[in-house]
Amino acid sequence: MYITYLGHSCFKIQDKTGPDAVTIITDPFDSKIVGYKTPSHEAEVVTISHGHPDHNNVGAIRGNPFIVDTAGEYDIKGISIEGIDSFHDGKEGKERGTNIIYRIIIDDITVVHLGDLGQTALDAKQLEKLESTDVLMIPVGGYHTIDAKQAVEIISQIEPRIVIPMHYKNKESKSDKLEGVDKFIKEMGITPKYEEKLKINKKDLPQEDTELVILSV
Repeated sequence: MYITYLGHSCFKIQDKTGPDAVTIITDPFDSKIVGYKTPSHEAEVVTISHGHPDHNNVGAIRGNPFIVDTAGEYDIKGISIEGIDSFHDGKEGKERGTNIIYRIIIDDITVVHLGDLGQTALDAKQLEKLESTDVLMIPVGGYHTIDAKQAVEIISQIEPRIVIPMHYKNKESKSDKLEGVDKFIKEMGITPKYEEKLKINKKDLPQEDTELVILSV
């Protein structure tokens, strides 16, 4: 499996390379809002965590993708996807509404994309659905989502094998209100691996310590 970071909360996830690959795009954005280059990729599936324009720019994606934007269970081209209801804030949605967490099983690897999670802790029902997470994509920049410290607490609940941070400030992003990834790295206390693109095989997943991976845009 291959994971490429396209900026903000947007990733390209592929089961393999080549013309027969199944491609999933998460939370495509509008570059006018976010600042990164618009993710103009072809995909079979697009997941949308919530209806804000920095996460739901479906029109940017080429092809005729199946759009997943509601909670529930889906089986698309042999890939299992489950959308799990959550909140976009720490007050049960009273400030910013709801958010969908996606659990994606692709190439026998479980990938969880938390979207714009605002809850400072996951409840028992959510955690039950997120058991055995291999790769966790988690917002860390604060400002409408959890911040670095809260992200570390969520990670301790889920206990993934690999953590990939998202939704943080860097030179490509427009928002001055987001925090950079360095604060999160310090909170994690783990020396990260820096990758252009992450290639993962089930047999090569870390078995003991959690691995922190920073993907370039």
